[in-house]
Amino acid sequence: QVQLVESGGGLVQAGGSLRLSCAASGRTFSSYAMGWFRQAPGKERMFVAAISRTAGTTYYADSVKGRFTISRDNAKNTVYLQMSSLKPEDTAVYYCAAANVYYRLSYADEYDYWGQGTQVTVSS
Repeated sequence: QVQLVESGGGLVQAGGSLRLSCAASGRTFSSYAMGWFRQAPGKERMFVAAISRTAGTTYYADSVKGRFTISRDNAKNTVYLQMSSLKPEDTAVYYCAAANVYYRLSYADEYDYWGQGTQVTVSS
């Protein structure tokens, strides 16, 4: 069992930056690939970024490529999402998730555990 707790959300002006953190419980954090998804009001949950178990590979949605950076610290059981050049359309609840066995990390169904989410609001 893995429990995930996101933090770092908030209100920021367009063009600003935020760093989200996701702390995982348990001693098997390095066994999981990690992902970030987001869900805006009235919309489906969408893939944002993912990172492999050893941080050797990262994946990004086209909409955030070049602006967001995913990273992880396996010693701290934490995954991060550094968000820069934020836009109003980035406003959403952001969720982190953990995948043990996976084929395509952009698919929400691949993930076994989810956090409760953290709100990010970008004002224009």
